[in-house]
Amino acid sequence: MDKIVIQGGKPLFGDVQISGAKNAALPILASTLLTEGENTFHNIPDLMDIKTIKKLLKSMGVQIDGNETCKVSAEKITSCDAPYDLVKTMRASVLVLGPLVARMGVARVSLPGGCAIGARPVNLHIKALQEMGAHVELNNGYIEAKAKKLKGADIYFDIQTVTGTENVMMAATLAEGTTVLNNAAREPEVVNLANVLKGMGAKISGAGTDTIIIEGVTSLKPTEAEIIPDRIEAGTFMIAAGMTRGEINVIGCNPHHLEALINKLRDTGMKISPIKGGLKVSSGEKINSVDVKTLPYPGFPTDLQAQMMAYMSIGSGLSVISETVFENRFMHVSELLRMGADIVIQGGNAIVRGVPMLHGAQTMATDLRASASLILAALAAEGTTEISRVYHIDRGYQAIEKKFSALGADIKRMTQ
Repeated sequence: MDKIVIQGGKPLFGDVQISGAKNAALPILASTLLTEGENTFHNIPDLMDIKTIKKLLKSMGVQIDGNETCKVSAEKITSCDAPYDLVKTMRASVLVLGPLVARMGVARVSLPGGCAIGARPVNLHIKALQEMGAHVELNNGYIEAKAKKLKGADIYFDIQTVTGTENVMMAATLAEGTTVLNNAAREPEVVNLANVLKGMGAKISGAGTDTIIIEGVTSLKPTEAEIIPDRIEAGTFMIAAGMTRGEINVIGCNPHHLEALINKLRDTGMKISPIKGGLKVSSGEKINSVDVKTLPYPGFPTDLQAQMMAYMSIGSGLSVISETVFENRFMHVSELLRMGADIVIQGGNAIVRGVPMLHGAQTMATDLRASASLILAALAAEGTTEISRVYHIDRGYQAIEKKFSALGADIKRMTQ
């Protein structure tokens, strides 16, 4: 098992190229189950989660060729099963449910796994499919769904759900009649998927708002599209510039997707300005402590909460970080405490008192974004930090140690 070893205290300078968004690529790859013929997608990131969904799709008879540019053909679907062994490490695997039921009339999908950051139940997916006429049962850890033909329906999500919105939107493209998704997720990744589906011939309006309308069609055709840049990876490197007192050009990001973070980082004293193809991000004279509350898009993203907490741990005052999206996303706190952070948990809030310096320690990653927060803390810390269980980081960051090394970090991946 690999670990990452970091000698901290080096300011980061230079350019970093942002990879394609994992959370956009996963549903877009799943959407190929809706079409016959060869789809072509560009800017696919090289990540463990991408490898997992490719393996899952191949097990269903889907032909896949290429990496960053990927050709995907679901001409013949030979299996409608998503077995536990293939989906246990990744919650996004449930995204094959909607497309399979819509095109094949049947799906058997294992209840998904992934990061242990809360329940993230799939009941909203199931309820929506039932409202569209599917018969759905839970048997021995599997979602089993059947429908001769899905029917359009007026769907209301009790809470905003990104994968739920994506799953039902995909299912609705081949349903009979019109489906309306109320309280739909507004994330850029949802919009990216909607645009890909429209390229396939789907009739979708309202993506990017909380009401999405899908008029079902009889069939979809292959398309060619590009995956949007990963706003969470971009945000991680932006925070790294502030934490290490450096200056980084974040190339290939979309500033419009990062407005909540940009506003918050400017409040901490960081300087952020547009450049050709991205953003120039540099540290301020001091780190002003700010309060952070995670919210669905366009609010502050929960996937940057851990990184922001690492940043605030060396702030100049008191910060309150409130997690409203996932109920169990403070597991990185115990590891930051090992590095000298002063953090107290009170329900869904973390009270962070900034300390002058973090110190290297042996730490363990508990989930994907916690891994990123520990890397940021280690880059800013005095001394050496070892981070074990870094397989989490490979699920969502492409070659993160190489990218940080190119910016001047003393960071190495080692086999334990």
